[in-house]
Amino acid sequence: MAPMTDAGEEMYELVERLYPLCRSITGDGVRATLDIVGEYIPLQTYEVPTGTQVLDWTVPQEWNIRDAYIADSDGNRVVDFAESSLHVLGYSVPVSATMPLAELRAHLHTLPEHPGWVPYRTSYYKPEWGFCLAQETLDALPDGEYEVHIDSTLADGHLTYAEYVVPGEVPDEVIVSCHVCHPSLANDNLAGIAVATFLARELAQETPYYTYRFIYAPGTIGAITWLARNAERVDRVKHGLVLACAGDSGSLTYKRSRRGNAEIDRVMGHVLAASERPHQVNEFTPYGYDERQYCSPGFNLGVGSLSRTTYGGYPEYHTSADNLDFVSPKAMADTLAVCREAFGVLDRNRRYLNLSPYGEPQLGRRGLYDALGGRSDTKQAQMAMLWVLSLSDGEHSLLDVTERSGLPFDTVATAADALHGAGLIKA
Repeated sequence: MAPMTDAGEEMYELVERLYPLCRSITGDGVRATLDIVGEYIPLQTYEVPTGTQVLDWTVPQEWNIRDAYIADSDGNRVVDFAESSLHVLGYSVPVSATMPLAELRAHLHTLPEHPGWVPYRTSYYKPEWGFCLAQETLDALPDGEYEVHIDSTLADGHLTYAEYVVPGEVPDEVIVSCHVCHPSLANDNLAGIAVATFLARELAQETPYYTYRFIYAPGTIGAITWLARNAERVDRVKHGLVLACAGDSGSLTYKRSRRGNAEIDRVMGHVLAASERPHQVNEFTPYGYDERQYCSPGFNLGVGSLSRTTYGGYPEYHTSADNLDFVSPKAMADTLAVCREAFGVLDRNRRYLNLSPYGEPQLGRRGLYDALGGRSDTKQAQMAMLWVLSLSDGEHSLLDVTERSGLPFDTVATAADALHGAGLIKA
């Protein structure tokens, strides 16, 4: 496994490569994004035709854009899609016209409270066109006639998403999901894509206990499409995590699943607390990222969400200020490390049955105490064995043992491995 510092730099380089691409919920920008991710891990890509019924939704028409601009009477481009994909209202229908500024204003979106920033706006399900620009740019435009041009297509096509599966010892699955629909927003959600990709790459170098399924899909409609196409097999999904806003300098935030007490909720809470990182754990709300689709009552999957600063929790959210300077290798490496720690606990968190439950078994006779000789934590390790034996009744997990004993999870899991090897407990 590469050092986290190296992984952070590599993740940042991936974000840099993805940043200029114009993504939306459909279209060639999504495909180009997945092509680049596919250079890091072998993705399986799926194309779902326009008009396909997916739960209560319908796959929309595909949107692609080649060029867009507003030009003044001298032909100077005062707003240019080529400079930033945020400049065009997402899913804008094509337009080619000349109009006065007074008429054009109805189609312009700015952030008066942050006059130097360009907002991110979309109109996925209502035919519309528009431009996003800095308020200071708009304020500098003189009255007059402007040429408006959006070279886009909105036609029957496909919604594209991709998966990568890391096989485990068992077919029970952990899903890791990130959205791939936002253009030129480094934290939301290119950092999430990067962390998911490097997490997948590292897990693929091992043989984890669970099977890990990584899902790269456009927000909302993509997760809904995945659920509709996998409704018959979602019972395999035992745990899940949505990754978003994974690269800013804020402290880590975990949002619990709708269940509130799913195993992933307990694991993430334990790992964050044990790591002594600054963090917060929030209750579930039916607003946010795709955890709300996976947790919808019909599916009710144990899926939480991990981010740093939460959606809408920083001024730069959904603006041009969410740029390459807003994310860092260090922050992404930290997010990746927490994911690795959490999945390490999840993978080893078993329930065991004590096969010698009448009185304390003689551990010395089995060489278990001798095996601890020379360890700096010998006393802890001995106590961990006793705690595992005491609570191995088929109902308590190793995380239960950890929380009740106050011992480190790794110490408890190592003790369980030793006891299992000696034939004293069984999973």
